[in-house]
Amino acid sequence: MNANPIIVIPARMAASRLPGKPLADIAGLPMIVQVWRRAAEADIGPVVVAAGEKEILDAVLAAGGEAVLTDPGLPSGSDRIHQALSRLDPDGRHDIVVNLQGDLPTLEAAALVRVTEPLADPAVDIATLCAQITEAEERGNPNVVKIAAAFEGRAGRARALYFSRAPVPYDQGDASLPLYHHIGIYAYRRAALERFVSLPPSPLEKREKLEQLRALEAGMHIEVALVDTVPLGVDTPADLERARALLSR
Repeated sequence: MNANPIIVIPARMAASRLPGKPLADIAGLPMIVQVWRRAAEADIGPVVVAAGEKEILDAVLAAGGEAVLTDPGLPSGSDRIHQALSRLDPDGRHDIVVNLQGDLPTLEAAALVRVTEPLADPAVDIATLCAQITEAEERGNPNVVKIAAAFEGRAGRARALYFSRAPVPYDQGDASLPLYHHIGIYAYRRAALERFVSLPPSPLEKREKLEQLRALEAGMHIEVALVDTVPLGVDTPADLERARALLSR
């Protein structure tokens, strides 16, 4: 695939369960800097933080990274990366945009390579990741987003048919039937991102509180690649302590 990707990491200070999360110290560095480092290790393109506040911008710049200030009132990370990109690359040199959450400090660089692979197919608009659920508690947990996709016989890639907080597809009470944990990392074609942020929130998106359903309802093709593990997302103080333990080794 002859492409020119860029990784954009949206970050803002407001977080109901962990206020000031991007600047939380992990192994001597702000979390957003740890995430920026993981992204740089993937070596697939430049890495930029789309900062909702100046404190985040300053922390990234002080660590030698690149960041751009965005409107703190933007409704979503997708809107934040779109605004950052319009300021950084108005000529559209970067044709693939990876949206990496700013709360994944233990992410493996290989996941960022993997998420771009489905875009080798010109029919794919957006690519994302998932891993098979192995913990029984996650199957019914509404905080674990599930994805309906048929991987059988497709070498670890499949079209996303639906995303839900409910267990999908129906598991018939059989725990041996796989369910998949969606990982919120996306790779967009530049044109797909432009289209996506121009669309109003959709009915299913509002019902499930899942932004990616807006793309599906608009007929966009989302392809999902299967990976082995779900990276630790830092949402609570307990998550933060786990990340500190992992990165202090």
